Amino acid sequence: MKKIIDFSHFKGDLFGGITAGIVALPLALAFGVSSGLGPSAGLYGAIFVSFFAALFGGTNTQISGPTAPMTAVSMVVISGIIATFDGDISKALPAILTVFLLAGLMQVGLGLLGLGKYIKYIPYPVVSGFMTAIGIIILVTQVLPSVGYYPKEDVAFVNQFKPQAEEIILDKILKEEAGEGILVLENFKETIVRAEQITDDQILKESQTLASSEASGVLGSLKVLPRALQNINWLELLLALGTIFIIYGFRFITKKIPSTLVALLVMSGIAIGFGLNYRPIEEIPSGLPVPNLAIFTDFSFSSLSPFVFTALTLSLLGAIDSLLTSVVADNMTKTKHKPNKELIGQGIGNSVAAIFGGIPGAGATIRTVVNINSGGKTRLSGMTAGILLLVVLLALGPIASQIPAAVLAGILITVGIGVMDYKGLKAIPKMPRPEVIIMLVVLVLSSVWNLVYAVGIGLVISSLMFMKKMGDLTAKRSDVKSLKKEKSWKDEANFPENLKDEVFIKHLKGPLFFGSTSDFQQLAKQIPDAASTIVIRMGRMAYIDQSGLYALEDVLIDLIKADKTVLLVNLIEQPRYLLEKIDIIPDLIPKNQIFNSFDECTNWIKEHKINKKPTNEYTNKNNTRKFDTSIGAPNFSRRK
Repeated sequence: MKKIIDFSHFKGDLFGGITAGIVALPLALAFGVSSGLGPSAGLYGAIFVSFFAALFGGTNTQISGPTAPMTAVSMVVISGIIATFDGDISKALPAILTVFLLAGLMQVGLGLLGLGKYIKYIPYPVVSGFMTAIGIIILVTQVLPSVGYYPKEDVAFVNQFKPQAEEIILDKILKEEAGEGILVLENFKETIVRAEQITDDQILKESQTLASSEASGVLGSLKVLPRALQNINWLELLLALGTIFIIYGFRFITKKIPSTLVALLVMSGIAIGFGLNYRPIEEIPSGLPVPNLAIFTDFSFSSLSPFVFTALTLSLLGAIDSLLTSVVADNMTKTKHKPNKELIGQGIGNSVAAIFGGIPGAGATIRTVVNINSGGKTRLSGMTAGILLLVVLLALGPIASQIPAAVLAGILITVGIGVMDYKGLKAIPKMPRPEVIIMLVVLVLSSVWNLVYAVGIGLVISSLMFMKKMGDLTAKRSDVKSLKKEKSWKDEANFPENLKDEVFIKHLKGPLFFGSTSDFQQLAKQIPDAASTIVIRMGRMAYIDQSGLYALEDVLIDLIKADKTVLLVNLIEQPRYLLEKIDIIPDLIPKNQIFNSFDECTNWIKEHKINKKPTNEYTNKNNTRKFDTSIGAPNFSRRK
């Protein structure tokens, strides 16, 4: 029986896991804050995703945890659900974690269905545009906390939303009364009583929620940026700038020690040691993480259903992120990961993390590279990283709660700068215009609108452009020419000269699918009336879909209506199976008019008087079926 855990490289795995865990610590805290659920959520996600993805995954040296792309999409989920719960994060938390749990279970499902190998077909322009958008989102949204500006604490800004807040609160009262059956349009006494009970604190809280929503995302951050620059907290800005300076500057001294960790320790030490009046991050709960059972006890499908597609996107993004990192690990270790097993491991890790209140994660490239370079060789290294973070949580939770928020903002700004796809951006002038358009569409829509929808739109555009390209290539390679006019194939060179005027050949080269059917039908119309026999060579058409199948059927019907004899040559297995399945063979094309080689086809033509009009009556072993030559499709039983 194969060992689940290999201790033969224990020393290397221990050092690799510890080093990767140290690198992961500041990022986990930063991603937790960025997500909106707080630093503890990032830390919980790093602990459970790292441990369980390593234990059950298919890449031995993979280090998993919260990543920039996963956090960015998580922000969309979190902010959307919180908005539906009137800005109350405690009420929204079960629904948020349920979506994360669903995303993890979907990843497990992708692995069990064996879909891991198909992730590689996601077009690069979509990935490039998405990654650059992630960088822009993180970079722009962290400008506000880096200058110490928090919209919901700006009294003048919040007061602008008080009329709207009062309107929302009153609307809730009316809805409550309607639900209770006590709303009477002729008498608003109960409404007036309840309205008089509205407190200033309720209005302020609703106004703060609206202010935060207005200032969220890239566009929201840019809207309030002028106010932020007028209200700069210089201490917070210096802490953020110092963090950024150390992260980039320390790399010139040594790369053996993570510069992000150095920046976190140095700037936090300065802020705490000198007793500066800074803004700390949210308090990290002490003790072991506790499962959030409200996921199950308060489950509501109605609150979850609007986010099913988002959960699927989150699971697919995690799969792509993880498997790309697995490829990097394979190249460094000269090994081969198991994609489907890796998806199962990532799904289990994300599911467990969701139950304990953690944000979802994926395979992290930088942490995986650090692990390998530090000696990590087996799954034990990833498990060690998770255990180290758990120890930090238990032993240093109160101390970690004193980390300045501006320091984490500075860390995230460097993450945003680093995650952007500069390779793809530099290639814009050199790349084909359609691919550039796809990348820019995904980039812009992801940055200013919706990450989930942007990726979906990018995939749709990529698919349509691919189909258009394949259709163009198929049409370009196909041709319909008289044997006297076209350059003969090698086996067509000796075809009798006296028959060439009456025999036309249609070469099908490449797949006949819904992207190429229109061009195929246009080419078929080029066959002149003088042709009495049409030879369709299908040896290079390895695939036909349903659209292509019916397009071919329509062409055959038109040819037979025009009293032309149709011969098929080199019919490959997949197309032949479908032609027989819907009775094109033998109802339209008898089996004696199908040939394995062009030589056989030539002999058949020589033996028959091709100038004789064919009868549109074919006999098979079951019955004699006459072809209906009236306008429209034949009255075949398969069409009923």
